[in-house]
Amino acid sequence: MQLIQTVVVKQILTEKSKQKLLNKYQSQKLQLQKECGQFQFEMKRLEKTNKFSSLALKNHFEKEINKRLDKEKLLEFQIEQLHMLPLGSELKEKEVQALVDVKVGDVWDEGFGESTIIIKDGIIDEIR
Repeated sequence: MQLIQTVVVKQILTEKSKQKLLNKYQSQKLQLQKECGQFQFEMKRLEKTNKFSSLALKNHFEKEINKRLDKEKLLEFQIEQLHMLPLGSELKEKEVQALVDVKVGDVWDEGFGESTIIIKDGIIDEIR
């Protein structure tokens, strides 16, 4: 019989992976800033047409802009945390599903706990 087991994938923080994460966070932050600017532009453009309720329109756009500003604040926090982390730290990257074979006679407690895959600079370094 096969079971589906959750496997945690962790990344060891190296200079290379730290820079890669920093670039990823900064590009996401830039994208959010562009989206905010686009929403502000669209809001002004639609206000001039007078086809829509100005208050409802403004509330909708402000809600979307605020969502992106909150995400931007979270990214800023993650960037700050990344700068504080020492090299060699393990960061949880994601969780994946794996198939595990089980048969009568297997010891349940051994081998069926939480498995972890450790990645260093994009290469599997260890399986725990």
